[in-house]
Amino acid sequence: MIRLWAALLLLASASLAQSPPDRLRIATYNPDLHRKGPGLLLRDILSGKDPQIIAVVETVAALRADVLVLTDFDFDHDLVALAALAAALAAEGSPYPYRFAIRPNTGMTTGLDLDGDGRLGGPADAQGFGFFAGQGGLAVLSRLPIDREAARDFSEFLWTELPGNLIGDSLSPEARAVQRLSSTAHWDVPLILPNGERLSLLIWHATPPVFDGPQDRNGRRNHDEAAFWLHLLDGALPMPAPKSPFILLGEAKLDAIDGDGRQAAINALIRHPKLQDIAPRGKSTHYDTGQKGDPAMDTALYDFGGLRVDYVLPSADLTVLDSGVLWPVENTPLAETTARASRHHPVWVDIALP
Repeated sequence: MIRLWAALLLLASASLAQSPPDRLRIATYNPDLHRKGPGLLLRDILSGKDPQIIAVVETVAALRADVLVLTDFDFDHDLVALAALAAALAAEGSPYPYRFAIRPNTGMTTGLDLDGDGRLGGPADAQGFGFFAGQGGLAVLSRLPIDREAARDFSEFLWTELPGNLIGDSLSPEARAVQRLSSTAHWDVPLILPNGERLSLLIWHATPPVFDGPQDRNGRRNHDEAAFWLHLLDGALPMPAPKSPFILLGEAKLDAIDGDGRQAAINALIRHPKLQDIAPRGKSTHYDTGQKGDPAMDTALYDFGGLRVDYVLPSADLTVLDSGVLWPVENTPLAETTARASRHHPVWVDIALP
């Protein structure tokens, strides 16, 4: 066991030593690592035989991100599943010694019949859709230390507390009193840079703006989950605005142009003066934005079918060196791997160290 840990530490040191000293790659990825019950994801990771998990590990290793946000990963209290995934990545030569996750709103019981089906305790009756507490939560893997004491969790923020919210008649008075805004979570997670300064990650994973009735509860909530960041950046909420530099990233579950949903908030967000939208375009070009000779780092704007639903938006004061989507050229081994791993593709941005 001591030899194993020593080997893992050597792997981590070697990987960090190989990273360019003047840049960081920050990425977000929905790996579809949710299961139907608690503990099943850990079982599948530890088995070492699950084809999807093997593909996720290979995809993340190819991504070469220094910091990676996972927007669909089952949460457990002691982060055992996340540690098991990190061990699998380390064995693949892609170690992440620092990890962060706290309990999301998914599967958190409300005691109310939120979906109006006449029954209590269903997945749509929770604060965020989930068959069990923590299903499909958020997680952070990092090669930089994380300032846990300074991390902020906004997930208890009530939907009614958001200025100009779009709740309308989509909730009963009883539901309005308890319904949180975050369907999964809204976090501010500071990274500790080599010079001792902080780089904050503003992270969220929104509800899909569909799968509801004519009152459009999900569409309204999806809009307001993005609008939360607008108000936070403008200092219009009870909590302080984030200090620069920061990166806003995660899964908005909404394309700013195409698809279903209320797009006003996401459009305002990508145009916010405190942010910059480095949007790589043109999947069909297969233009290489990765390392020389690497066809995997395509400049696809889209990361989910024909839609852009995942975002990485650096603060305006950061210098962006490169960006892209890990969308390999068709009929290559890595293309088969990423397709087996998830319906989504990782979105990444390279920034110069502040």
